[in-house]
Amino acid sequence: MTTTQTPAGHDERRDWQSRFGDAFMRSLATPKVMLERGEGCAVWDVDGKRYLDFLAGIAVNALGHAHPVLVEAIARQAGALVHVSNYFATEPQLALAERLLRISGAGDQGRVYFANSGAEANEAAFKLARLNRGDGRRTRILALQNSFHGRTMGALALTGKPALRGPFEPMVAGVEHIDTTLEALEAAMGDDVAALFVEPIKGEAGVLDLPVGFLERARELTREHGALLVLDEIQTGIGRTGSWFAFQQFDVVPDAITVAKGIAGGVPIGALVTFGAASDLFEAGQHGSTFGGNPLATAAADAVLGEIERAGLVEAAVVRGAQIRAAVEAMDSPLVAGVRGQGLLIGIGLTQPIAAEISARCLEAGLIVNAPNDSSIRLAPPLIVGDAEIAEFSALFSRVLKGLE
Repeated sequence: MTTTQTPAGHDERRDWQSRFGDAFMRSLATPKVMLERGEGCAVWDVDGKRYLDFLAGIAVNALGHAHPVLVEAIARQAGALVHVSNYFATEPQLALAERLLRISGAGDQGRVYFANSGAEANEAAFKLARLNRGDGRRTRILALQNSFHGRTMGALALTGKPALRGPFEPMVAGVEHIDTTLEALEAAMGDDVAALFVEPIKGEAGVLDLPVGFLERARELTREHGALLVLDEIQTGIGRTGSWFAFQQFDVVPDAITVAKGIAGGVPIGALVTFGAASDLFEAGQHGSTFGGNPLATAAADAVLGEIERAGLVEAAVVRGAQIRAAVEAMDSPLVAGVRGQGLLIGIGLTQPIAAEISARCLEAGLIVNAPNDSSIRLAPPLIVGDAEIAEFSALFSRVLKGLE
């Protein structure tokens, strides 16, 4: 029997990168690091290097990594039922739906539909909008320029980024993208609008806040014209901005919200939550999903939401977010133009288009952040982030900035 020996100078890193390049669709860029395990706010790669995770899987790992509450919930449910299809109900499914109606404020008049991702939740919301036809006169759907709602065809049609839509045109018809101004909103709204889709904070655009009064005026105009106000809370929801959902910081009640990312701490799940009369638009058989709302995902999500509530992590997001913003501002770097966002969804505006370089140098230094565009750094650490992690972030990020000044 022969054995294969590792040649001198053999690069293990190139091995897995070559495998990735050979196995995956070209739509996915080859990653720079291969991760092996995580704990709390840290992850380790296959070479044993530790990284402070201030992205949390893009606002997904609300409880960090390997949280015992989530681990135990998954193990317990996997030993009972993983999947049964929507021909049947399960207790985790019902418990999660009831919790979402409570924390969102949708209450007894609200309804929940479970999907498997944020994009799927927005697809369901798109169909909900199409059902709000108003005797056929409501044919238009409005969304915002520079918004992001997903990459499936309906969600992509809603996404206000022409570069993403271009290769897949023609898009699903009927969607118009408007500037994020009160003037554009008032000019576009009319009795022929079925729905307006809005991110309370534009996460993929670099964590951009809406203009003051925009969301309140959107609610007034949509109500006046019979249109649905649909809020994409996929990135802003589940306590990340300092309230269960970002809209709760405004004097606004939407017709529907879409939810995903942090809801199950990394287990794939999405949801459409409707309020009031919008809950009556769908009829039996008009939408569905084989995997949506399966007992494993809903048990995981209910456990995550329960722990967020028990540990006071919604309220903590306000405090920890303020600490991080203050730390960045205290760096007094000429590269920082300003700090945006709410709670633990933070955007750092840059004075130079070097976000990709900053992100890469942070990774080398053992810090995971994100560059959603050339002039922005996005931070979305786990909701469990504490003083020690914030101090470590401050030291690492400041060092990277100083190296580029």
